[in-house]
Amino acid sequence: MIVDLLSLDFFVRSLILTTLVAFFAGYYGVFVVQRQMSFLGSGLAHAAFGSVALAMLLDTEPLYIAVPFTLLGATLIHWLGNRGLSADSSTGILFSVSMALGILFLSLRESFGQDAFAYLFGSVLYVETVDLWIAGGLLVLTLGTFPLWGHWAYAGLDAELAKSDGRKVDLLEWLLVSLIALVIVLSIKLIGAVLITSFLVLPASAARMVSRSFARMTVLAILFSILGALAGLLISAFAGTPASAAIVLVHCGILGLCILGQARFGRA
Repeated sequence: MIVDLLSLDFFVRSLILTTLVAFFAGYYGVFVVQRQMSFLGSGLAHAAFGSVALAMLLDTEPLYIAVPFTLLGATLIHWLGNRGLSADSSTGILFSVSMALGILFLSLRESFGQDAFAYLFGSVLYVETVDLWIAGGLLVLTLGTFPLWGHWAYAGLDAELAKSDGRKVDLLEWLLVSLIALVIVLSIKLIGAVLITSFLVLPASAARMVSRSFARMTVLAILFSILGALAGLLISAFAGTPASAAIVLVHCGILGLCILGQARFGRA
């Protein structure tokens, strides 16, 4: 059965994208959980959906519009944050405007179609070669930011102390939010705008339950994310269920096991 699936081009593309996106979600998800930025993920996901709706209205490749649009949204959140608005308030503004624009753009189409449904709830059938190229580019960027991991972790614990130590906190924060935005844009086809925040938060939360150090939490979050995503994709293929729901539910199961393990054995 698995051999038969691997003979299907769309499934191979979905498998590759799932693995890459799961790696990104685990790696960046620890910062989302550490900084309590879950609402940011939701806001950026809806910003991405607004741009996807515009792309569908213009009948063009959604990623060509979603990538710059979501990066602009991330920059706007960072800019507003530096001018006194809280991250939640800035995200709420972006959330509201993007969803309103998305509804407006969809209403201007003659029909919603299956593509709009797929971007809301995810679909493995909609993964294309361009998604893999963008994922590969993001992988190169992510590997290049490994030296910044310690700076992000430090700033997440105490931003003011990091600034006093001469760290370029504002620039690094903008870069982190922008990379999270790119992960969300890539994930939206696979997971959908509705569940994308869960994809970022669940593996990192599970890792946090069983980790004493942030480094261990990061490694475990990546492992949990990839394991859950691949298991969910295979369950979806065999059972005929939506991949997004299967992936998120497997991640929920991993979190449940970690909660039980933490209660029984403590953190390692």
